[in-house]
Amino acid sequence: MPASSFVYVGARTTKERNARGDGLNVYAMDNASGAWCHVQLLGDLVNPSFLAFDRTGRFLYTVHGDLSDITAMAIDPAAGTLRVIDRQSTEGKNPVHLAIDPSNRFMVVANHITSTLALLPRHEDGSLGAVVDLVKLEGKIGPHRVEQPFAKPHQVEFDPSGKFIVVPDKGLDLVFTYRIDSEKGKLVLAGKPIQAREGAGPRHVAFHPGGRLAYIVNELDSTVTAYQFDPETGALAPFQIVSAVPDAYTGNSRAAEIAVSADGRFVYASNRGDDSIAAFAIDPASSRLSPIGWTKTGGKTPRFFALALSEKFLFAANEDTDTVNLFKRDAASGRLVAADQVVHIGSPVCILIKTP
Repeated sequence: MPASSFVYVGARTTKERNARGDGLNVYAMDNASGAWCHVQLLGDLVNPSFLAFDRTGRFLYTVHGDLSDITAMAIDPAAGTLRVIDRQSTEGKNPVHLAIDPSNRFMVVANHITSTLALLPRHEDGSLGAVVDLVKLEGKIGPHRVEQPFAKPHQVEFDPSGKFIVVPDKGLDLVFTYRIDSEKGKLVLAGKPIQAREGAGPRHVAFHPGGRLAYIVNELDSTVTAYQFDPETGALAPFQIVSAVPDAYTGNSRAAEIAVSADGRFVYASNRGDDSIAAFAIDPASSRLSPIGWTKTGGKTPRFFALALSEKFLFAANEDTDTVNLFKRDAASGRLVAADQVVHIGSPVCILIKTP
């Protein structure tokens, strides 16, 4: 492994979000200690709130939260610095997540406020073409009077095979599955959407590396649902739901991010309110989850976290206290231990790591 990696941190920047971020920051990271050194700030980007690499790792893309755009950037392979290529409309409001298909020819975006999924062509020079398909998500809204006024797709995540896109919808309490018809440039619904628990607010999904399990974190009721996933049809079948917060926690909390360890033994989820990372063990026989502990993130509102460097570390982005906190991860037990390292970044909400 090279001596250093590059870290890209997206942030909220606007007064409307009560944000203190200054744009998109780039860091060099020491692969032994996990320490960060600042390299670059792209300060003219508004709410670069979620980031994604293309399939070659040569380009980086960010959606602009509360706006209607994506910015495409080229990555300098030696320095890790970014150069803006172009900007493209998502034809929707508040794009919150984006993903590039395995062929590297298409980008899918979730427009959270206008209830749509957008499909854009991606070119070899890293630039994006105009939207070629825009799909409106529809269904019965959930019962939460504030958070569920209409369909709210929150993520577009490809399964490990790259054949299907799973879309948790916070507003409808549904989980959709789509595929791309690459010949026609269309998004195609793959089967009937799966109903989540009423008021759960499905937010993000993480797949087991084996390709036959998916775990979805539900924002509004702070739970995690385990699903069987059929890699041939894209069908999801729920078989367990567990609390993402400790049973002694009686306050308000909203779940945010979820990840499955690369060895397929553990699931992690973040809680905004309890301000913790929940860790669960996956039973190798039943695939059911059992909690192994909760670790405080050292700040408030951990909207995002990232496993890094062969998953020896976990970085938690505490949006409301302007820090990214480092945790060491024990591969055998799955447990997290806070390390003596904090990076100060205004309103961090997404972390992407590139090892050259």
